[in-house]
Amino acid sequence: MSSTALGAEKAIIFISDAHEKFYYEKLKEVRYQDVYHKALVYCLGISDDTRRNIKSIYDFKTGCVKTECLHEGWQTSGSVRVVRMAFNLYCNGTPSVLDYDDAEEQVDECRRYTVEELFCCAYAPYFWQAIQIRYSEYAIRNTQRITTICTPCSEDGTDVKG
Repeated sequence: MSSTALGAEKAIIFISDAHEKFYYEKLKEVRYQDVYHKALVYCLGISDDTRRNIKSIYDFKTGCVKTECLHEGWQTSGSVRVVRMAFNLYCNGTPSVLDYDDAEEQVDECRRYTVEELFCCAYAPYFWQAIQIRYSEYAIRNTQRITTICTPCSEDGTDVKG
């Protein structure tokens, strides 16, 4: 079941109550309250796996992402998408590409950040919400339409049949 929080400006959709709680709690811990950090925290709260492993993904003290987390055993196909989307919105790029020395491996990692690779999953509506948070000055928000067209998702990112 999706929940919606009304902020000072616009409504934000969340995949779950745990996602919403994580978002507001972790926003207090990040270094800045800017759109980069808001999008990062929102994204990393989408998945139960990323919420549980946040300290493997992001260093709250330095403000740096930990790209090595993409190779850890807890990662799932959904959680790596969440992490890559978060990294892309936060860093404006593909920071994990630099983890590879071989040019072909770098290209392969870069491809994992494409729209098709990231959005072909049940988390797509929430990725779109993260983009709207990050680029709020450009996003046209119509939350009524978003909630109408989105299929509710379970914690693991699979569609929930009504």
